[in-house]
Amino acid sequence: MHPELKLVIMPFCPYCSKVLRFMKKRGIEIEIKSTDEPGVTELLIERGGKLQAPCLFVNGEALYESDDIIVYLDREFPA
Repeated sequence: MHPELKLVIMPFCPYCSKVLRFMKKRGIEIEIKSTDEPGVTELLIERGGKLQAPCLFVNGEALYESDDIIVYLDREFPA
């Protein structure tokens, strides 16, 4: 069983797009929130401690950096 996952992205962010492309290629479907949605920026700062995206929340814990997120997703959702 997978942990609770939520990906927070920012519009026009190339690093966010990199993660989204990986997810699409692998058919990974998780909850995605964008900072242009009401309350998401506040959630990102409140839970993660900073305004940085992409941010993957794993059971509420923040994981930053697109490469680290891709490594995590690759392990969690093997091809």
